Order: sequence, then C-alpha cells, then structure tokens
Amino acid sequence: MRTAVTAVLAISVAGCSLHRYSPVRLVSHMFGPSPGPLIGMVSADEPEATLVGRDILQRGGNAADAATAMGMALSVTLPSRASLGAGGACLAYRPGDQNGGRAFMFMPVAGTVTGPGMPRADRPAAVPMLARGLYLMHLQYGSAAFSELLPDAITLAANGINVSRQLATDLAAVQVPLLADAGIRAVFSRSDGKALAEGDALVQTHLSGALDQIRSMGVGDLYNGALGQSFVAGSQAAGGGLQMTDLRGAIPTESQPLVINSGETQVAFLPPPADGGLGSAVAFRAASTSDATQRAQASVAAWRAQNGSHSGSASDDLTRRAQAAVNAGGGATGGLLPALPASTSFTVVDHGGMAVACSLSMDNLFGTGRMAGNTGIILGASPARVPQPLLTAAVASQGRAFRAAVAGSGQNDAAAAVGIAMRQIMAGQTPDAHPVTTQGRVNAVSCPHGLPGDPSTCVAATDPRGAGLALGPR
Repeated sequence: MRTAVTAVLAISVAGCSLHRYSPVRLVSHMFGPSPGPLIGMVSADEPEATLVGRDILQRGGNAADAATAMGMALSVTLPSRASLGAGGACLAYRPGDQNGGRAFMFMPVAGTVTGPGMPRADRPAAVPMLARGLYLMHLQYGSAAFSELLPDAITLAANGINVSRQLATDLAAVQVPLLADAGIRAVFSRSDGKALAEGDALVQTHLSGALDQIRSMGVGDLYNGALGQSFVAGSQAAGGGLQMTDLRGAIPTESQPLVINSGETQVAFLPPPADGGLGSAVAFRAASTSDATQRAQASVAAWRAQNGSHSGSASDDLTRRAQAAVNAGGGATGGLLPALPASTSFTVVDHGGMAVACSLSMDNLFGTGRMAGNTGIILGASPARVPQPLLTAAVASQGRAFRAAVAGSGQNDAAAAVGIAMRQIMAGQTPDAHPVTTQGRVNAVSCPHGLPGDPSTCVAATDPRGAGLALGPR
C-alpha cells in the first residue's frame, strides 16, 4: 500500500574565476561539528551538484539531505535539464527498508492553457514539480531542515558559477531559438550576443531571489503563495499558460518501486509513470547488451501503446501491472519510441547505506525556452505537447545492506543503460568510465561489501562522455 503522505504534503507546503560557496558557518547550526573526511559517494552529470552533495555529507547530512541539496543546486547549474520548472522521479532506500525502498514521483504535469482573461499559450508549460517532489522525498527520508539545504543553490545563483561543459553544450544546441526570448537572453548570452560558453560567468539574480523566498517562506510559496502568483503571471506572459489551480493541484506521490528478487539480492526500479524503470528492469533481465537495448525500448513502447504516453499519477494499480510485465519478462514488445527529451541524473549514498537515485527532465532542452517573468525560473515544456522522457533509476540491496545505485539519462537509451549497468555491477564488475550503450549515460555507486560496513571498496562513477563528477569514499 502507498504511504498516506499526500495530505501531509499538501498541508506542509501550503502555508569565478568565481568562488564556490562553502557555508561552513551554517554547518554547526545545521548538523553539528564537521565530521571530517568524506563519508559517502556522490555522482552527477554536473560537477557543482556533486560538490554540493559531497559537502552536505561531509557536514553530517544523510543521503536524502544531500540529494535534496543537489536537486536544488541543479536548478541553478543545469537549468537546461533541471530548472525549478522541471519534474522527475527519485528512488530512496535505507537499510532495512521493505520492498526495495520508496519511489517518489513528481513527473512533469500539463497545466491549463486557456481560460477567461488568459493570454494565448503558444508554448504550453509544465507545472513546476522539482521543489515539491524533493520536499516529499526529504520529508520521508531527510534529517536536516529543508530550508537549511538551500543556501548552496541560493549563493550559486547570486554569486555566479562558471558555465559547465554540459550546460555550454546544451546552450550551443539551441541558442538561436533560445536567445530569441528577452528574459533568457539577458541571463544566458554574452556581450557579443552569443550564448554563454564553457567557463563563462553565469549570474542568476532573480532565480536567487526565488530560491531565497522558498527557503524563508517554505516550498508552499511556489504553489500557493506570492511566489506562485508571480510564477503564474510570468508563465502566462511567456505563452506558457498555467493558473494557480494548476500549481495547487499538482501533488507528487510516493509509491512502491518495481522489484526483482534473487535470493537475498533485491533490485528496485522506478515504477510508472516513470516507465523508464520498466525498461531498465527488462534490460536487467536480458541475456545480452544488444538484446537489452532493444528489449528495453520495445517494452516501454508497448507499455505506452497500452497505457498512454502520460500515465498520470503513480498508482498501486499501475505498479502492479508494470510488476506483472516485469515478471513476465517484459510482456508484449514491439513498436518504436519517438525521439525522447533530454534528462539528467544523479546518485548519492551515505556512510550508513542510505541511497537516493534521481532522474530529472524539462521535457525538452530548456523546456519552453522562456522564463517566467522576474522569477528567473525557466518553464518546463508541457507533457501534453512532447513525449515523456525515460526517467529511470535503480537501487540494489542484499539483506539489510545497500549494494548499488544507478541513475540514467541519454534519451532513448537511458532505460537500457541503467539496466545493463546494474546487471554488470551485480555480476561483480566495477562501475568505471566505460559507456554501456550508444546514448545512455549513467551515474553509479557500487559497494561490493555492502553498507553499512567497510566503505573502502565502494566506487562512484559517471559516464566519460559527459562532463560530470563522481566522488568516492576517499
């Protein structure tokens, strides 16, 4: 049965050379004295997010604290794929969890695009789900106050960052239509009118203010308060539609993951509507890498043909049907997936064996390509207009100990990449700088001896074709 947290969440949320920020002065208030050396593993597609997660772990936070801070930091450092307008899904596990832990679903949600007095919505936007989804996950697994996990993101936005290779690549891919928007152009272009390049300074003053408002007023302010009203007005002016009722009604959910059991080993995958988890489970069970890649996409195509590309909110019935398909080896196969939107992923594991693996998306590079007024938030694209990305993550455990975590991106190959990487890890291979599919990219953590326990054999890895960063236990 799904835990009854929806009502709790609704109540809770109502009311450079740039220098990286290291909020040591907040640490003693937040977690107590610094424990010293790195006590966990972190991997992400964007280096600043990895460093933020590492810092939280070093200061005594758990994996859920670190994952929350990383997700909010990505809204600053990789807004092409994970702005506050994004959505996604996370798997969380702590040693002793039953049924592989919990899945937290905050998929992109379509909003209202027409109504009395609303301007024409020529680029329909998604409801911003990132902050609310991370809040729900943190509510169930975190140890620090949510507000204490935002200063890194706030300061990165206000003081600025150096544009990473991944963000520079994304900017270059869509710079002509992207810079047509005045709000985007003011933030993401150079004095010569071209898009920012790798190493350029990126300062996001308005976004810093929005994040600070969330920190001081709570997540609910973006969905039911003054920040939400500013966001809706900005969305409508930018042709994205959206009304306050859309923001109030979009509630993330918590559900049981898909699970594959083998003796004491249990591997959990994201359930629908994050149907990349279904594809990953099928790939995990496939006989070969080539077979896994084909079967993963085919199983998702069949699932979408039967259930629709946008399956709505997570439900026990959806999970049961997807689990039955996994148990049957993937169920019906056939058909092709269209070209799918970009995404990003990260994994984090703390010294006690708590793990979080997340996959996030704007449903398009830079979403609608427009900004919501003076909030500094880039609008995600409505899932009513674009196909759903393959959001996928997996966590393996043995008995009461963490064993491995993998999260993936890479458009149509994302699901296969996660399933193949997890199968290789569970077969004894060490995750390393070795691509597993043509497009699919993974962030992975493996602890062969399990956690809690001796972390000396733990390894964190990120795909070498990206520009991410993985940090292990030393």
